[in-house]
Amino acid sequence: MSEMKTLEQLSASVIEAIEDKKGLDIITINVQGRCNFADQFILATGRTDRQLKALANAVREVGHEHELTARVDGMEALEWLVVDLGDIIVHLFLPEVRESFQLERLWSTPEGEATEDNT
Repeated sequence: MSEMKTLEQLSASVIEAIEDKKGLDIITINVQGRCNFADQFILATGRTDRQLKALANAVREVGHEHELTARVDGMEALEWLVVDLGDIIVHLFLPEVRESFQLERLWSTPEGEATEDNT
């Protein structure tokens, strides 16, 4: 239970950091049991490559505050940045790249159907 609470706290801190930097369309996808390298994805959109970099740096800071190594991939192209926080993977996209890859559709349900709510 403590591990779940820690995951929830980390997730909330990451989302707050993204909101503070004006990240858009933030969603959380629970991939526990369907993904062998993470329990949760957080996706967000930035308007420019500069904003993506600021978002990634803010997420990295949150990781360091939680004593996690926060590795960022994608800094060369600056159109899709991935911040690895262990159990949480943060995907930061430019709008057209997010639309192109549609991770929400791929991971939202085991069947790959897009849905916000699995009730």
